[in-house]
Parts: sequence; C-alpha cells; structure tokens
Amino acid sequence: MPSLTVEPLNTQHFIMDQDDRKRNKNIGKNFMCRLQCMFSHSSSSESRLSLEDTQQWSQSLERLLESKYGMATFRNFLKSEYSDENIEFWLTCEDYKKIKSSFRMSSRAKKIYEQFIKAESPKEINIDYHTREQIKRNVKTPTIHCFDDAQKIVYGLMERDSYPRFLRSDIYRTLLENLAAEATKG
Repeated sequence: MPSLTVEPLNTQHFIMDQDDRKRNKNIGKNFMCRLQCMFSHSSSSESRLSLEDTQQWSQSLERLLESKYGMATFRNFLKSEYSDENIEFWLTCEDYKKIKSSFRMSSRAKKIYEQFIKAESPKEINIDYHTREQIKRNVKTPTIHCFDDAQKIVYGLMERDSYPRFLRSDIYRTLLENLAAEATKG
C-alpha cells in the first residue's frame, strides 16, 4: 500500500487561507472592473469608484443607496445571497412614486402587488398580515403612498439585516482592500 504524506493541519489551513485571499483579491478586482464598466459611459470625475466613497457606504444604508456604485454593489451582494427581493421592492416603490398618470399608477400598483405583496408571489417580501391586507385594499384605489408602510418595513429589514451582512461581506471588504492598494500605488 502506498504511503500518504500528510501535511500538518495548520500548514493546510495556511495554504487554503492564501488561496482564499488570492481568489478574493481577484474577485474584488473583477467586480471593480465590472462596476466601472457599468458606469463608464459617464466621463465625469464622479464616475470613478473611489476609496473615500466606498468607505462612506459604511456610514449608513441611506449613504450606500445614494451612491450608484454602492447601489450596484449592494444589489449584486443580495443577488449572490438569493435575497434581492427587498431591494428590488424598495427600488420599484421609488420608481412607482414618480408615476403621474392615474392609469399607469393603477396598472403598476397591481403588478407590484402581484410580484411582491401577494402571498406566495414570485418575490414575496417579509411583511406582516395587517400591512399585506392594507395594501390589498389600497391597490383597489392606488395613490403614490399605497406601498409606504411596506417600504418602511423592508427598509428597516435591510438596515438591520442585509446591510450589516454586506459590510462584513468578502465583496465589500475586498473592494475596500483593492481600492486602498490602488490609492497607495498612485
């Protein structure tokens, strides 16, 4: 029987840690490139992803969502966790509030209800029964405010759950590390 050479356990962990760091570094660089390509059509200095802006994302969820790069990064993170229904709902509500036509508002409200609010809907959000029933009634005669309560609940869920996980994520940490490394080079 051939003999097996077994490396000490701590050496294996060290090699795995090195490999993970290299992989994460590449993931971060690739992600940075994708982000910058997504927004490269704009030539203003604001269009460049910076370390300072990226660090400011950790100040609040609101700060993160105000940044086009922050929003894109957060959405990608949530998609990677298969939990993007909350941000999708929140963004859909923001767009819904801009509708001026009552016909379009009525049509869009029904679509939002079917997609996010209705029990067993494709992207059902986590809201209480009372709020769900209130929205069901509101959608019959929709206003720009008919989803406000659900939107507040979803924002709170993201702020307490998804956002802290994002700040601890490899995506965010690696992005910060890569931007810091770029800043020290140039």
